[in-house]
Amino acid sequence: MTSTLLDPLALPDFTALTPDAIAPALDAAIARHADAVAAVTRDRPTTFDQAWLPLERAEAAIDALWSAVSHLRGVADTPELRAAHAAGQEKLVQHSMAVAQNRDLYEVLTALQASPAFADLPQADRVAVEHAIRDFTLAGVALEEAERDRFAAISVELSTLSTDFGSALLDATDAWGEHITDEARLAGLSDADKAMFAAAAQAKGRDGWLVTLQMPSVNAVLTFAEDRDLRAAVYRAYGTRASDQGPNAGEYDNGPRIARILDLRREAAKLLGFPDPVALSLETKMAPNAGEVLAFLRDLGKRARPAAERDLAQLRAFAAETLGIDDFQPWDAGFAANRLRQARYAVDEQEVRGYFPVARVTAGWQALLGRLFGIRLVERDDVPLYHPDARYFDVVDDAGEVFSGLYFDLHARPGKRGGAWMAQARPRLRDGNMVRVPVAYLVCNFAPVSDAAPSLLSHNDVVTLLHETGHCLHHLFTRVDRPSIAGTSGFEWDAVELPSQLMEDFAWDRDVLTGMSGHHATGAPLPPELFEKMVAARRFQSGMFIVRQLEFALFDLLLHLGTLGSDPMEVIDAVRDEVAVIRPPEWHRFPHGFAHIFAGGYASGYYSYLWAEVLAADGFLRFAEAGLVDRATGTAFREEVLAKGATRPAADSFRAFRGRDADPTAMLARHGLLDVAEQ
Repeated sequence: MTSTLLDPLALPDFTALTPDAIAPALDAAIARHADAVAAVTRDRPTTFDQAWLPLERAEAAIDALWSAVSHLRGVADTPELRAAHAAGQEKLVQHSMAVAQNRDLYEVLTALQASPAFADLPQADRVAVEHAIRDFTLAGVALEEAERDRFAAISVELSTLSTDFGSALLDATDAWGEHITDEARLAGLSDADKAMFAAAAQAKGRDGWLVTLQMPSVNAVLTFAEDRDLRAAVYRAYGTRASDQGPNAGEYDNGPRIARILDLRREAAKLLGFPDPVALSLETKMAPNAGEVLAFLRDLGKRARPAAERDLAQLRAFAAETLGIDDFQPWDAGFAANRLRQARYAVDEQEVRGYFPVARVTAGWQALLGRLFGIRLVERDDVPLYHPDARYFDVVDDAGEVFSGLYFDLHARPGKRGGAWMAQARPRLRDGNMVRVPVAYLVCNFAPVSDAAPSLLSHNDVVTLLHETGHCLHHLFTRVDRPSIAGTSGFEWDAVELPSQLMEDFAWDRDVLTGMSGHHATGAPLPPELFEKMVAARRFQSGMFIVRQLEFALFDLLLHLGTLGSDPMEVIDAVRDEVAVIRPPEWHRFPHGFAHIFAGGYASGYYSYLWAEVLAADGFLRFAEAGLVDRATGTAFREEVLAKGATRPAADSFRAFRGRDADPTAMLARHGLLDVAEQ
């Protein structure tokens, strides 16, 4: 069983991956890797095949196991799995730090880099070694022993804190529910939403309806519920998750974890000679320094805030004059925005969702991938899966070759963390006669399927699907044989959103969107007149959207810079003074749920979404100039960006595709801010 779980050439065996199986399999994988490191440092080989490939083989076995364990932890959490994951994660980080601080291994790789034959290696092999040497330095290999030990201890503790942060957030999400027995409280919500709430109640052995903090539930209530008290209750419960406030105050509080995470990140940066965690983070990104990132964000803020203030003024006036809401509150924003959008553009979000049942969306999505890239998704029923919601596809090119694979998991459920993401299941791997095609996980949290109603997607859900598709394509289309720099691995983090954000714009093409639609009751495609109304409303409240993203990015950057202090609530208040137009109540605890930076990979890097959007918006223009869904342009994007991975800087890949550097005006136009830029 252990050998099955560690086989990088096979798909994950989820039937064998029980909590009890994790520890022995991980111990075996770590032992193999330690043996490989010992052999390389003992023999001091001087060729790439002898010095690098044994390490890569052993790392592939660890990744084969741990990518599957981490995936299960995110999509099918149980107390037993959580405990096994936490114990294994600590053990794995300890081993990884010991290897990353191994000076003998570092010297083998630097000697390989200095050898005369190094220049003749394929580019991917050279870059993989260069990235590894850089990573040794950033892991403290050059520190004295006491400092190395301290840096390693910090890394282990940070990993544990990150896991615990996410666990607390998941527990807090699952802990709250509003049980409703009077259907009048659900006025404004669709039959599909009510069916979702009824299924949640039934799962808990209750009658009536249960509103939860799963994202489809939260979005439905805050957008459509006429019951203002219900909106306020959901807003408060969601905005105080895992904090010292709200209905579960103190029970899952992430506050102490945030404080400890920040202290440790600052200590780690200083040990390596960096003034703060931001400077350390930017060592591996496109942006040259924190000053340039702050200037970029604040310039965007100056352009966007006047538009955001106009958006809010219009929303407040509409709420007062039309909805009778004189004391406008944050929990009124989504509801009032939907009603204003409907009044101004005749776009009813409930009507729009009716045209996007999940089956029709995914069929149209597959057709788009075929038209853009010449690929087909062929579903298999012989692959072990971890939940009935999950599906597996072979990804086949137009020559009939299976060149990658995709796990597909779209629906929200208890035990599954919120949000949407792509993760690597298997890398592209080639070692002699061994070949493994890349495999990805595509995960979303759309409304569950039930017997009473279909899963209907909002247009934002369609955008989300295309966004995560872009990340998946980056992994699946790689032609790089070194896993550490293939696909999204090693790619500059502030450029990694380029493929995902570029793919989003296809959701605004009439033919594409019509092809992804089909009314759940009649099968009729999205009417042209409704599409035109959606396009007219595309930039509705875009100013408010941008300043919200700026709020997240500036909070992350300034908190890690430490220039405004260490109290996250004081920092978020200062950031809101600068850019926000809607102020949450004093009891709101946004930082305590900000998993991107405290339990994910975006610490000191949340600005990446906006930074990469400059590339994505301008890159999409090449598709538009070629007629949009253009196979030749898709092929160019695939070959020059997606296939190259981190074998060259992201800026070079963008230039190869676009023929020049990115023009930031495309991003401003995307949000309707170009007129502001020209003033």
